[in-house]
Amino acid sequence: MTAPRPPRSPERGSATLEAAILTPALLLLAALLVFAGRAALARQAVQHAAWEAAREASLARDPAAARAAADGQAAALLARVGCRPAVAVDTTGFAAPARQPARVGVAVACTIDAGRLAVPGIPGTITFHAAADSPLDRYRSRP
Repeated sequence: MTAPRPPRSPERGSATLEAAILTPALLLLAALLVFAGRAALARQAVQHAAWEAAREASLARDPAAARAAADGQAAALLARVGCRPAVAVDTTGFAAPARQPARVGVAVACTIDAGRLAVPGIPGTITFHAAADSPLDRYRSRP
């Protein structure tokens, strides 16, 4: 004689159903975390490129060389991120007479493709902006 079976629980199969419902939500959360991390790294890279470009521009001897140095530095630093930056250089500080405080400013804009993450509601590209300035040497002659 065999032992009687216990009655089946009404909860049978509920773990599979819960997993089927929660898995897409957890995958979406993981994709959003990856996207947020990638965006934060890109924002930091653009800010760093703006600071370095301003520093390079401040070491130049004239406004044309400052623009070229800033463009080159920003392009070199942001090539690793995967964007071609738009760089605007404010060289009005070169017009100040020697021994007067002056600054050179750089604004960098960089558009980065975010479409590789297939997350609904996130745009295909994101543009990051950063600005920095650096002092010109007051005791150096200016054009």
